[in-house]
Amino acid sequence: MTLADLPLLAVGETGTHRAICPHDCPDGCSMLVSVEDGRATGVRGDPDHPFTRGGLCVKVNNYVDRVYSPDRVTTPLRRSGPKGSGRFEPISWDEAIAEITSRFRSVVAEHGAEAIMPVSYLGTQGTLNGLNVGDPFFNKLGATVAERTFCDSGASTAYVMSLGPTAGVDPESLVHSRYIVIWACNMVSTNLHLWPFVAEAQKRGAKVVVIDPVKHRTAKRADWHIPIRPGTDGALALALIHVILAEGLTDAEYVAEHTVGVEELEERVRDCTPEWAAAETGIPAEDIRTLAREYAAGQPSMIRIGVAIERHSGGGQTVRAISCLPGLVGAWRKPGGGLLALPLWAFPVNWDALSQPQLRPEGTRVVNQYLLGKALTGELGLDPGIHALMVYNANPMIVCPDQEKMVAGLSREDLFTVVSEQFLTDTAQYADIVLPATTQLEQLDVMFSWGHFYIGLNRPSIAPVGEAIPNTELFRRLAAAMGFDDECFGMTDEELIEQAYDWGAPALRGITPKSLAKTGWARLTLPDADHYAPHDIGGFPTPSGKQEFASAAAAGGNFVLPLFRQGSNEAQPGGEVDPLPHYIPPAHSDYPLHLVSPKAHAFLNSSYGNLGAQQRVQGEPTAIVHPADAETRGIVEGSLIRVFNERGEFLVKVKVSDEVARGVVLASMGQWRSQAKGLATVNAVNPTEFADLGNAPTFSDTRVEVEPA
Repeated sequence: MTLADLPLLAVGETGTHRAICPHDCPDGCSMLVSVEDGRATGVRGDPDHPFTRGGLCVKVNNYVDRVYSPDRVTTPLRRSGPKGSGRFEPISWDEAIAEITSRFRSVVAEHGAEAIMPVSYLGTQGTLNGLNVGDPFFNKLGATVAERTFCDSGASTAYVMSLGPTAGVDPESLVHSRYIVIWACNMVSTNLHLWPFVAEAQKRGAKVVVIDPVKHRTAKRADWHIPIRPGTDGALALALIHVILAEGLTDAEYVAEHTVGVEELEERVRDCTPEWAAAETGIPAEDIRTLAREYAAGQPSMIRIGVAIERHSGGGQTVRAISCLPGLVGAWRKPGGGLLALPLWAFPVNWDALSQPQLRPEGTRVVNQYLLGKALTGELGLDPGIHALMVYNANPMIVCPDQEKMVAGLSREDLFTVVSEQFLTDTAQYADIVLPATTQLEQLDVMFSWGHFYIGLNRPSIAPVGEAIPNTELFRRLAAAMGFDDECFGMTDEELIEQAYDWGAPALRGITPKSLAKTGWARLTLPDADHYAPHDIGGFPTPSGKQEFASAAAAGGNFVLPLFRQGSNEAQPGGEVDPLPHYIPPAHSDYPLHLVSPKAHAFLNSSYGNLGAQQRVQGEPTAIVHPADAETRGIVEGSLIRVFNERGEFLVKVKVSDEVARGVVLASMGQWRSQAKGLATVNAVNPTEFADLGNAPTFSDTRVEVEPA
């Protein structure tokens, strides 16, 4: 008997239930939930799942402590003290829904529907309850469209321009790679279940190279760590192209048959010598030549890019340049070769069914959530301004830049704020109404992954704690109270699942919601990892059908994929986009140090930042400063320092270490503001400028100074 033969248990029935991790993480782990007498007693990784392999990360291996935390929000709450005070009183669901819809109607009557704005992201990445769950409601309402580009939007735009919406490499095929470049990705902390495949390749003789400003957990396990100045990755990529072309290291047949624009690309990189790139990146020119030669020779070679690669001024063109490399050397020919970014393109998701874009009035304005602080304080000059905010699946006080403006905006007495949450987050502290949201053990959802080829069905293991409800039910109740009678607002979760995917697509052949209910998960109907090489003979989903070094899609200008903006394709950023990759240096600043703010090892963005077990693993918040930078500023190990620039400041203990390059400061994100010294976190100093493509954020373009506090 295998775990696939587990009986289908009723909600709360004693036994082992199947679940899928809900978080915005590429691993999409399959979980087994132990339930006794209606109460979950533990979770563990599914040993039969080929990617999960029985293990869970530090974030979720005690997930039941999150479910039953005494700090859970379990009933609707109404603010009873000043905004930010955290003082609330319980109310009924009927009272909460009535107050929300009454206030929404008042705002619409006085200011128009665009004065209401949703704020959401991937607090859960379930297909039903995740990114797009509120889109139909707010599209029907005519509210401001929230553009959500915190993560991978710029990289996705660049990737599609170069390769089209292709799933690319099967992550499991990395065992066949001979040369693996992990670029801007701390895999051991943020993509843990991919590491065993890398380690197996390493055991078989593959060389593993990590390119990153920080010598993090993954870099320490690599064969070669290449430290790079933040924001200069594009210069390195162009120099690698220069060497490969100048030294004749290309797969000439693959380039001729399956790519377009190589002549233009060769002209573009003519002056992008290793010496030029060395001055930009801080990497010795000979190391750049060695990397190019080894990468070209080590077939099949693999590049894994992390989401951090896009987070600077030239992030989009950086991804475009990196995307050229596999095509030049013919890495796509064999399993284990190519570029690994977002395998989610393999899943036939029906995005329009999720967002219902036809419900949105034509011409509805679009506001990017990255600019939320400015939007709430009037700096964007919006007419009408934002007078009502509804936050779900997000904690913008911690993840948005301009933290001081976020505080000022959320403190406005004329702003009506609703937050659906599991805990009283820093954002929820400023809400007028807080609504209790279910955890993954209490809701139904179907889960795809942006890190592997397995789809899974998450069936509720236990009844909701207190009065918590799923996001799907929340928006059904709001729609009913607003009088919205479109078919989508009356669908059950089971009916939404039927519409969420093209279940007749080849990738889902033999897979149905009913079959997933029995097995829990299934691999998409694709060749196995030992044989999956989707572009061995080209076949790219681009206008030309080939890899485009010179992109035809660039003629349409800069764009954000509609799935990141409630299905809207209106009011795109537009503007001229160079069809060839080029280098955009990091933004200039008078502040001398580069601040990088990666994901914490034990938190998922700000999730788990309030829970004791994860806090103990993560340790006290610190900033890592290079010994030379510390010495010149009179900073000593363990002391309190002030990290600041023109936008704000935060206080933190310092760790003096050469884990970071000279001129670089590292302070991971995820700590809650309410627990921080000085009531500010790393996002208090981040900029609000967009990167070059996809309206990506520029977190890595943050420049600061540090001094003893």
